[in-house]
Amino acid sequence: MSNVKTKRGTIAILTGGGDVPGLNPAIRAVTVRALREGYRVVGIRRGWAGLIDLDRSEPKLDPDCAMELSEETVNKVGRTGGTFLHTSRTRPSHVPKANVPEHLREKYTDDMNDLTPEVLANIGHLGIDVLIPIGGDDTLSYGERLHREGVKVIAIPKTMDNDVPGTDYCIGFSTCVTRTIELTHALRTSAGSHERFLVLEVFGRYAGFTALLPTMAGAANRCVIPEHPFDIERLTRLLVADRSTNPSKYSVVLVSEGAKITGMDEMIFSDQEKDAYGHKKLGGIGDLIADRLKGLSPKYNQGRRVNTISQRLGYLVRCGDPDALDSIVPMAFGNLAMDLILEGTYGRLVNVRNGRYDNVPIDVVTSRKKVIDVAKYYDVDRLRPIYENFNNRPVFIMTSDY
Repeated sequence: MSNVKTKRGTIAILTGGGDVPGLNPAIRAVTVRALREGYRVVGIRRGWAGLIDLDRSEPKLDPDCAMELSEETVNKVGRTGGTFLHTSRTRPSHVPKANVPEHLREKYTDDMNDLTPEVLANIGHLGIDVLIPIGGDDTLSYGERLHREGVKVIAIPKTMDNDVPGTDYCIGFSTCVTRTIELTHALRTSAGSHERFLVLEVFGRYAGFTALLPTMAGAANRCVIPEHPFDIERLTRLLVADRSTNPSKYSVVLVSEGAKITGMDEMIFSDQEKDAYGHKKLGGIGDLIADRLKGLSPKYNQGRRVNTISQRLGYLVRCGDPDALDSIVPMAFGNLAMDLILEGTYGRLVNVRNGRYDNVPIDVVTSRKKVIDVAKYYDVDRLRPIYENFNNRPVFIMTSDY
């Protein structure tokens, strides 16, 4: 029976990195279960930023850094998208001098500063017994650092790219795939009306799951992914052929933002500024491919140019409410985290493996990159998925890295 009278400790939750649908249901699941088991629950605001911005000399808790969570609070937002705790790409171990909080600027004066001592002190100041970070491999890599520092950590994987190692599924992925399919089908009307190539750029820095899986589901004729540099002339030839056999005279290619044309030295960046984890903002490969396709098309289309529609789906696939799976999985992940806490087991990443919920050591998130096995799942000649050997595969086909 749940212990609802005696406070058993304080659990803190934070969300870091990009927002995705499913974060609020995860926060709700942890909070409701924890409160009913007799824990106090604190929400850390703006990801890791809340744990470096907190000023321990202030007599009152800064609501911009942390807030007490109740069932009433989380029930109101538990069915919505985004994260009501807000998020950031803060990396406490690498804080530029300009981003050091004002009350710490005399203490930390290097160009790059490790504020982990402040994070640890603030965890103690807030009376946090267990920390649950919800995020991608960047956010969770710092959670693994805190675990090594002695903090009791249970990690929940989140990213619409689905590229956190150690789990077949990350919160946000299903909604991203669902929206990609829906938006691609919606844009077909314009592509068909004008008899064009439809080039859609989707998220995916290192892993092409969000391009390959929708293509496998019939959203596109071809896809190009980060794991395999592609020949632009080959893509042009294939799309011209696809278009010629389509009664509406159009064809579709999904482009991962991290994809590269053969011979390119690096990805296409929309901004040269790096985030706290050393990543430049990607964007523009879709426009580049669309321009190249238009220029090359006469060579394979009897001298006639094929115009293009180029569209970045971007935040359209990560905004709004979660779909069914991104409502169910976060609920399960939150309760899995609570199961581990009640067992006294820490330093774990909750996960899905071959359709079953489980958990693995948190250091898996820093052990490797999770990418598509090209030999198994991607036809490098046809620039599309391999449609065979589905027996005993996970529901999302190519998402297991075990």
